Amino acid sequence: MKIVKMSLVAAMLTGASAFAIDNVKVSGNAKLFYSTQDDSKANPDASLFDKSSSTGEASLNVGLTADLTEGVSAGTTLNAISTLGLYNNIVSSTWTGGIQDTFFFGEAWLAATAGKTTGKIGRMQLDTPLVFSETWSVVANTFEAAVLINQDLPGTTLVGAYVGQHNSAAALGGGFDDFTTSPFKSFYNGAYAIGAVNNSFEPLTAQAWYYDAQQAVKAYWLQADLDLSGIVAGVQYTGADWYASDTTGTAFAAKLGFEMKDKFSISGAYSSVDDKATAGANLAGSQSKLYTEAWWYYGIITKADTTAYNVTATASVSDFDLGVYYTQAQVGADDADFTEATFEVAKPFGPLDVGLYYIYTKYDADNNGDAYNTVQAYLTYNF
Repeated sequence: MKIVKMSLVAAMLTGASAFAIDNVKVSGNAKLFYSTQDDSKANPDASLFDKSSSTGEASLNVGLTADLTEGVSAGTTLNAISTLGLYNNIVSSTWTGGIQDTFFFGEAWLAATAGKTTGKIGRMQLDTPLVFSETWSVVANTFEAAVLINQDLPGTTLVGAYVGQHNSAAALGGGFDDFTTSPFKSFYNGAYAIGAVNNSFEPLTAQAWYYDAQQAVKAYWLQADLDLSGIVAGVQYTGADWYASDTTGTAFAAKLGFEMKDKFSISGAYSSVDDKATAGANLAGSQSKLYTEAWWYYGIITKADTTAYNVTATASVSDFDLGVYYTQAQVGADDADFTEATFEVAKPFGPLDVGLYYIYTKYDADNNGDAYNTVQAYLTYNF
């Protein structure tokens, strides 16, 4: 893994010197993630820390950006994933859903800026309300897209994008395609997105988005967030029209909380999805940006006929980051109740971030309705 990293960086920097490329920056991280659970439905003999009910994987993610000429820049990110010999030793599955050690370019893009307009094309991460890269795994999913951003209007950012391909969300159980063949596949039949974000009144950020994934779904997202003297509040409204099922679903969410920067925060949120169709989910995966999204078990709160509640509390105590994340939902689509409670203890040791998590899960439509426990450990070395 170290050889791959050094050869990539050396090649990039050698090229930069030869062509007088400026402002070359190299950054990235190395991750080692582990998860274990006693979900007896998936494995009748499951127990915490048993190989058969545990997941583990490592990654090396090296990014490089450079200015090619005035107003033109480029970037690339190499992702290398490995089981480090953990597979069939202390774990039986991986975070990216595969068992083969491999590497691939998660990003490779070119950007140009003229005045207050920037265009970017290639392979990249995206962050919009209904199409975004999920970053909770050892690597993030990315998209092959063309994006245009304009900021000529005061306090306003306008965005237009076309997304042609993606490598899907980094979900457990095979969310990634087989990287040994072709990691990227068509994003529906191509999708268009337009958006506007305005914060002319600084404490308030308002945004509106519209998506058209041809022959698959049309969707929109409206959101307003207020951050004023420690008070945080927000509202979200979104809808999706799915062609295949000829159904339209909508979702509403609201949040209210208080935070003292770098000390503590607490918030409560509510969301409701109508009884017609899924609404609010990431069109490229299962995670949602609704305020009530669970910390770990994605895809529940956006189901049809679902009402959800979330309470989140975080605090920084003696260089420890502490968090409690609680989501409860009544899922009409499954005629089931859902509860998830996550407890976090994290601490940085210089460039090394360490996080420990305990997750309690009870979902009437999963694991025979029995509650189960999950324990996770995250190690991330940033450079």
